[in-house]
Amino acid sequence: MSKAKAPSFDVTRKVRDGCLCLHLQRAARVVARRYDEALRPVGITNGQFSLLISLNRPEPATMGAVATLLAMDRTTLTANLKPLERRRLLRITIDPDDRRGRRLELTAAGRDLLLRAVPLWERTHAELETIVEGADQLRGELLALGQKPQKTTARLGGAP
Repeated sequence: MSKAKAPSFDVTRKVRDGCLCLHLQRAARVVARRYDEALRPVGITNGQFSLLISLNRPEPATMGAVATLLAMDRTTLTANLKPLERRRLLRITIDPDDRRGRRLELTAAGRDLLLRAVPLWERTHAELETIVEGADQLRGELLALGQKPQKTTARLGGAP
């Protein structure tokens, strides 16, 4: 039985200490847990809060607009909508401008839940604002990063 060669431990340290993706994921998990805990009394997660608040607008949103705002593909968005729709917090209707599309809107129950959730979000947000030095700069950089077009790498010879 042969042992496959692995990257050196120096590479492991380089990734551990310098990988932006790793550090963003770790920070995102810590922040997400904090918001999840804060929103637990109203029975939603931070992801569900983001989805519901994205529907708090004068006109029903298109699936595409919400997917873009939340940086989700439509399949993931659809999966995330189902439990909220079952709880009657939102309504999915046929888009009158394009019968193939769907529109999303909050129900009265969804608006009521947001009225209870927003103060919980505000308190947690204010706490994080005091903990994170340079929060405005970080927010600006994260917004800019989220708006940059992704470069795709060409696949060679049909390899994955």
